Amino acid sequence: MLKDKVAIITGASSGIGNATALALSKEGVKVAVGARRTDRLEQLAKKIKENGGEVFFQKLDVTKKSECDSFVKAVLDKWGSVDILVNNAGLMPLSFFKNLKVDEWDRMIDVNIKGVLYCTGAVINHMKEKKSGHIVNISSVAGRIVFPAGSVYCATKHAITAFSEGLRQEFSVRSKIRVTCIEPGVVATELNDSITDESLSGFVESAKKMEALQADDIANAIVYAVKSPEHVSVNEVLVRPTTQER
Repeated sequence: MLKDKVAIITGASSGIGNATALALSKEGVKVAVGARRTDRLEQLAKKIKENGGEVFFQKLDVTKKSECDSFVKAVLDKWGSVDILVNNAGLMPLSFFKNLKVDEWDRMIDVNIKGVLYCTGAVINHMKEKKSGHIVNISSVAGRIVFPAGSVYCATKHAITAFSEGLRQEFSVRSKIRVTCIEPGVVATELNDSITDESLSGFVESAKKMEALQADDIANAIVYAVKSPEHVSVNEVLVRPTTQER
């Protein structure tokens, strides 16, 4: 089962990452949580310890390969293993392409794609050597369906969906590393807070009115995937609110 396994969770200062850290800890997993907001990580670590769990936290900017490498090294030095990697850190500053929000494009590419590559690259040789491990990538329904004002964001999430399948083909059979791509629909998190395109105010308001998924709903899906028997590989999980049409 999951007791005493070691999981790294990126973007754990809020939302899905935060909920996943708590959920895995309750399953007996030793959790290493990273994010840029260390004050939030301190609060999370305190809660996990109060619940009797083991936790390690360190500042992590996934856009910097050196920080991804040093984070994984610190976890290996502390616990000697990394069994689960949850690539959760992500941004969603939606905008119409014609508005040329280049800085936002760059940030999404750096966090949503490069961050996943850097963190996965930091653990892959370790998992290969021990011939076990589980990589969970947080994509999105946007990794399947493109929508107006989401062209760049959708492109980053399509990339993660494709990357997940590529990892599965390369490592599952040869190295017994399982790969799961989680594809949430609308979730009540801070993601929408990064939208600066004023023409999308209606979209933001409609999303608030929907009975959205909660971060715990996605955490439960992640627990289901990593808790499955070793011979079972849950490759894709698409989770939408019941009232979400697309």
